[in-house]
Amino acid sequence: MSKGTITSVDVARRAEVSQSAVSRTFSPGASVSPKTRARVLKAAEELGYRPNVLARAVISGRSRLIAVLVAYLDNHFYPGVLEKLSRALQGRGYQVLLFLTDPGNQDEVVQKMLQYQVDGIIMATATLSSDLAGQCADTGTPVLLFNRYVPSLPVSSVTSDNLEGGRQLAHLLADAGHQRICFIAGQEDSSTSRDRGAGFFKGLAERGRTVAAHAAGGYTTEGAIRAARTLIDRKQRPDAIFVANDHMAFAVMDLIRRDYGLRIPQDISIVGYDNVPEAAWNSYNLTTVEQPGDAMVEATVAILLEQVENQQVARRAAILPCRLVIRGSARLP
Repeated sequence: MSKGTITSVDVARRAEVSQSAVSRTFSPGASVSPKTRARVLKAAEELGYRPNVLARAVISGRSRLIAVLVAYLDNHFYPGVLEKLSRALQGRGYQVLLFLTDPGNQDEVVQKMLQYQVDGIIMATATLSSDLAGQCADTGTPVLLFNRYVPSLPVSSVTSDNLEGGRQLAHLLADAGHQRICFIAGQEDSSTSRDRGAGFFKGLAERGRTVAAHAAGGYTTEGAIRAARTLIDRKQRPDAIFVANDHMAFAVMDLIRRDYGLRIPQDISIVGYDNVPEAAWNSYNLTTVEQPGDAMVEATVAILLEQVENQQVARRAAILPCRLVIRGSARLP
């Protein structure tokens, strides 16, 4: 008998158990006695049997697959989060399918995801149209936006308190006596960047200050460099810049030192957002806001799987507290 033709019936016969016992053995969370499980696994190993996960999904209506969609991984906050998400979901008996996309074809990729009969979708650094969000809700496929939100969509979201993080950075820079404070945003249509900017503007207003100038870096290295040049080349050079994430802040710091010969923080203070591991390196020593990655992953898994397992799609939003991390890239009050 070739391995390709071995079925659960063959395993049941070899183990001298029912076919349903074989099915329960290979179904995460199903009830089966240790003795029966051992007999089934032994028989399966002897026969070279491997359960067909996709076929079981067709029968049960549950694939135990979670699709994760990302548009870019340049920001080092996301690779660490993806690893933690994968491990957390695997610990609950689910597997992750990772899809990469470009901004222009995200709906197309989500359509492909649904063809895999995934139980749920997590979107990080990506979003979807209202039409497709409605389709997912209609088919009972819960969708969760990680580190962003879209109020008009019937999907859940998990973010850190970006408004408060931006506000704390504004207070820090204003209280340190900076007079020409600038802001480099991420993507203008991103809720993450909008909230960080709104919190920053609010925090400065609370200290009787305004943003001297701002530009958008698009969450890319090249965009951050262009934005920084437009600000630094102004007649009145900024004495502090809030950069909307650490990935862009590193590019800005390298540019300031290499091309302008300026000192950080003596000539210009730089602060970022995320607290990725490189922020603690001596070469950057970046003052930043830490996103609670572990707590965000925990909330994401809890919200998504609750809807998957209850087979009920609902819109839920979790906003988790952030933390200011003081290092040496900005003058202190």
